[in-house]
Amino acid sequence: MPVEHYENFPVASMLLPARLRAPVEAIYGFARGADDVADEGDAEPRQRLARLNDYRIGLDRIERGEPPDDDDLGPMFARLAPHVRQFDLPLQLLRDLLDAFSQDVLKTRYADYAELLDYCRRSANPVGRLLLHLYGQRSPAQLQMSDAICTSLQLINFWQDVGVDWAKARVYIPLDDLGRFGVGEDDIAAQHCNERWRALLGFQLERARELMLAGAPLARQLPGRIGWELRLVVLGGLRTLEKIEAAGYDVFRHRPTLNRSDWVLIAGRALHYKPGKP
Repeated sequence: MPVEHYENFPVASMLLPARLRAPVEAIYGFARGADDVADEGDAEPRQRLARLNDYRIGLDRIERGEPPDDDDLGPMFARLAPHVRQFDLPLQLLRDLLDAFSQDVLKTRYADYAELLDYCRRSANPVGRLLLHLYGQRSPAQLQMSDAICTSLQLINFWQDVGVDWAKARVYIPLDDLGRFGVGEDDIAAQHCNERWRALLGFQLERARELMLAGAPLARQLPGRIGWELRLVVLGGLRTLEKIEAAGYDVFRHRPTLNRSDWVLIAGRALHYKPGKP
């Protein structure tokens, strides 16, 4: 399962219990396909939105207990439906993902952090909540920690992909923060990595780090291999933040990625994992 292709899907398949691989792959297939509709290819916005609505229709059919339509999305929904029923997965979480993907088609700027967090609530947090449903671990406190981890992962992806998103005419850094730190969109276009930019990105990285550390205790609460998997997810996110800082916040020329040596380091840290510490 090539999970690296969907940045909001924090799953390390090698550690996933065998009984959960099929439902996780079904959820991933839904999320990946819908995300590609919003982001990939050269379709017009109206075509993208219409296609995403086809996904909503498929969820409605699952909710009514009807078989999937006989179209190209049919096999994907046929795989998803039995897992929705078996694990009582909330369809609203899947609808939230579709709302976020639809928003990506039309919205390219965010006024403030609260607006960005609302996007993350729908684009990232549903994934963690769906996984907790599969694991049978979904107390209010666990859901809150999962939300913190997933939002942090989404923010980290934004900060490492500023240049990538600019090429798609998107800016996820809140506009009020740009103004506060004296950074303009022309600075992003010119890939200026000056003191103002470093201060701005450093501020955003600390927000992401605080969220990740707030959610980190969840990795100690989840049992067995699932807990180990989440430790790697948390530590991988924190390591990405470290690499952005080590590159002097120049994500334009040094987009951070985790390599083999990073994963060796992360594995070592996982053995001595202490939630709440970087």
